[in-house]
Amino acid sequence: MKRRQILLTISLLLLASLSFAQEKWAGVGVDVNLSAGKIFRHSKKFPTQLPSVVTGLDINIIQQTDGRKDWQIRRRYPQVGMGLMYTNYGIDSIYGKCFGLYPNIQIPLVRYKNFEWAIRAGFGLGYVTKRYTRYPNFDTINTAIGSRMNNFSIFATDARYRINQHWDIQVGAYFTHISNAALRTPNLGINSYGARVGIRYFPVSSEPKKITKEVTPLKNRWLAQVRLSYASREEYGADGPTYPVYLVSAFASKRYWSKNKLILGLDYSYHGNMYAFLRNNEIEVGRERANSWKSAVIVGNEYLIGRVGVLLQLGFYIKQYYLPEDFFYQKLGGNVYILQKETGILKELSLSILLKTHKFSAELTEVGLGFSF
Repeated sequence: MKRRQILLTISLLLLASLSFAQEKWAGVGVDVNLSAGKIFRHSKKFPTQLPSVVTGLDINIIQQTDGRKDWQIRRRYPQVGMGLMYTNYGIDSIYGKCFGLYPNIQIPLVRYKNFEWAIRAGFGLGYVTKRYTRYPNFDTINTAIGSRMNNFSIFATDARYRINQHWDIQVGAYFTHISNAALRTPNLGINSYGARVGIRYFPVSSEPKKITKEVTPLKNRWLAQVRLSYASREEYGADGPTYPVYLVSAFASKRYWSKNKLILGLDYSYHGNMYAFLRNNEIEVGRERANSWKSAVIVGNEYLIGRVGVLLQLGFYIKQYYLPEDFFYQKLGGNVYILQKETGILKELSLSILLKTHKFSAELTEVGLGFSF
């Protein structure tokens, strides 16, 4: 009798453990895409030898959110993931290959029965196997990339059909960008775009049991914000020294829909590389510092995803440094919030990493600390 009770108890425990494991892993899956596309030649300085096709393999470990956090409900239960993309640029002797590792989020745009249309964005690191070198391995044709480690960004959109709770098929388009943001020159960056086709597999289920509840709206509050940042840029010429860039952003933000922030303010940046350029070439003697800084009016939007914010920002120059560039620029990146409060003097404290570009050419990557009052 005791033996039967023991066996029954063990069986019940095993069933409970299996049920818990299935519930825990529900919504976890793997997304695999094959891609084919082209390199976008965005500058006259870009190498003229372009491959006929760029191929890639993108593997993404995904988690379907279930509403345990309020932001997941506000964002209509997005999927988060960690992706690894292999890209063969088609001419190995010039461009080599790229391995990109990137966290990402996918947000549904349209859902109808078994069909879904969604967008995905990721921002991470990319390692390239070939770069511009003069010695000892000469590769001076590749004026696109000047370092092994780079920023890797991807934007994709997919239309998919759900076969059952385990399998999806999908087709879509993508755009990728790699560059080191002028930490090392040359740094034109490589932009590629194309089409892709893929499958998804969820071992347990693609649809975990979702928590549905009324989420208390957040106040549409105003905040005064300051971001102090640092970047590094190489002198104008490959294999030269690097110089600091100091940046200060002061802006007001307005939260709306409980999940976004609209920002408006000013950017200031002082460029040590420009100061060195003017000094070395005896240009604007005595006024080097006055010609080494920029200021701009900025407007942008931050998409709040829990303790992470995805920032899209436009800047319009009020003043440029000695060598003028486009009259506007873009910043793309993220904030990680160490502190988030609804009351008190200091309401937010965040770490940020932002990529600044002029159209398709990266200028710098800034790392900063933000304060919100």
